[in-house]
Order: sequence, then C-alpha cells, then structure tokens
Amino acid sequence: MQMMEERSKKVLCAVVQSYINFPDPVGSMLVTKRYSFGLSPATIRNIMADLEDMGFLAQPHTSAGRVPTDRGYRFYVDLLVAEKDYYTNMEILQEIYKRLEALRNNIDVFLGETTRTLSKLSHYLGVAMSPRLDMTTLKRIELLKYRADKIAAILFTDEGLIKNKVVSLDSEISQKDLNRITGYLNSEFSGHTFDEIRFKVIKEMSKEKIRCDTLISRAMKICREALSFSHNDLFVSGLSEVFDLPDFADLKKIRELSRAIEDKHTIIELLDSLSEFDGLQIIIGSENSMDEMKKLSVVVSTCKEGYRPIGVVGIIGPTRMNYEKAIYIVDNTAKFITKMLSGR
Repeated sequence: MQMMEERSKKVLCAVVQSYINFPDPVGSMLVTKRYSFGLSPATIRNIMADLEDMGFLAQPHTSAGRVPTDRGYRFYVDLLVAEKDYYTNMEILQEIYKRLEALRNNIDVFLGETTRTLSKLSHYLGVAMSPRLDMTTLKRIELLKYRADKIAAILFTDEGLIKNKVVSLDSEISQKDLNRITGYLNSEFSGHTFDEIRFKVIKEMSKEKIRCDTLISRAMKICREALSFSHNDLFVSGLSEVFDLPDFADLKKIRELSRAIEDKHTIIELLDSLSEFDGLQIIIGSENSMDEMKKLSVVVSTCKEGYRPIGVVGIIGPTRMNYEKAIYIVDNTAKFITKMLSGR
C-alpha cells in the first residue's frame, strides 16, 4: 500500500465512502459537514486537489466535486482488508446459513442457490463456479440404457457434483452388459480424479489384451466419452438487481454488462485464474485483464475441501461497489461452504 499522511488518508476514505453511498461528485463542503476531521473546507479542498494530482481522485467537470479513481478504490480496499475494518452483520450470516445449509449434498443446486443468496444480500451479480472437473474425484458412475444406440451416464463425485451425459454408441448394448461395465468402471476408477482416469483409460486402451476383450474395450470407450466435459459450470444470478443501480442507467453500460455475462467464457476464464489463489481476491475496474470487465469490480474467494479447491464464489458489480459489505458477504459465504464441506 502506498504511503500517505494520515489526514490525506482520512479525506480519501471519506470521499470514497461518500461516493459509494451517493453517486454524486463529492465536494470539500460535504466532507467538512459529514466528517469531524477538525479541518477547514479550504484545507480539505487542497488535500483533495493533491489526491487528484496523485491519481486517487478525479474531477468529472471543472466546477464539480471529486470522484474516486480505480487507484483510489484500490487504496481504500487495501486499507479495509489490512485493518479488517469491515463490519459484522449477524442478520447476513444467519441468512447465508439458512439458505445454504439444506442444500449441502448437491453442489450444483447448492452453487445455484449460493449465487442467488450473494445477489440478494449484496444487490450485485452473484457468481459461482463449480470445481475444475479434472481435479474432482469420482465416487461412482451409473450407466442406464436410454435409446437403442445411446446411454445415460451419471457421474457422482466426492465433492458432491452430479454430472449427466448422453453417450452415443456404435451398436446397441443391453442393460445387463451396462451393469457389468458399471461394476468394472467403479472397481477400477472410484477414488481417482477425472484427470487420472483419463490418463489411465488412454493407457489401458493401448493394450492388446484390452482391445481383444470387447466388453472392457466398450467400457473404456464409454468412460472416455462420459468424462469429456467442455468446461466448468458457471452460475450467475441477479442481473435485474444490477440494472436497478444508477451506475447502469444508460443503455451502453447495460449492453456492456450483458455481453460480459452472455459470453460465459470471459467470466469462467477470470474466475479460473483467480481460483489458483487462496482466500479473498478483489479486482477493481482497470485491473481486470479483460476489456469486457474493465468497468466492473470483482470480489471472489475460493472454497476448499481440506486442501483441495472445490469452487469459487463471488460478486461482480460496478467500481462504485460497497466493498465493505461485499467483502464481508463473500468472505463469510466461502468460509461457511469450506467449513460445511470439511465436516460432511
């Protein structure tokens, strides 16, 4: 965090907090009236001018007050996190626990409800991403005959994920043979990650004796197809909540946000990169590497089962975000999910 004298720090935080509360440029008179710093309006005006020269504040119009820049928001957020000065709200904690506790055994449904909870409590976009499939552990597989040349594969993981896929076959197969294949695959691969299973399947299929055993050969082909999912599942809730904010009053900003959400790959790529880090991550406006996200801020945290990351939860909103509340909600939601998964 950049060094700053104490009174400049107080004035900057006052401007940021005032602008978060009311989206109008902040003047020196307002800061003087709202905060008891013991400084004259002229002194505060000079401090705000210095903060503008340093890149922490900007003045939209010559006669207007100041607004925070992304650099100003970053200083404010780093101060919040360093001092752990965000509030405690038991009502929010109780709402998180109440809404999520009942859904602990199905992580897909659970993550969907998590995004709705995050959005409801923050009034921003709630986002969640399921675990990377290559790192999830197979608990068991079920194979059911669906049509003459198609079967339904249902995968259960230790992390609570349930994945379904319809697999096409070269020729018809009986449910009796499917049951035998199911037993074989579960005995061979239960307790292994999807990545380990894929590697093992490729290795086994290269063996002559496997190619000669029709049933095992079909088992390996079915397993390979059943595990071929394209990407992580992304859950997003609360678009209507965000569109009610004054930050998205014009159609251009609405279109930009809609494009970022519709192109799920953008958000998945962002969350996937952040999932490599432990704990809370806060990305503000221009710090985002993707153009579609440069006018948005992201507060996310990884969830774990033991030492293994099992997903990401977070909030996406305007740079004029209530960071104090957003950090508190995301941090406690991730901690609750981690604690819940560790104890099941």
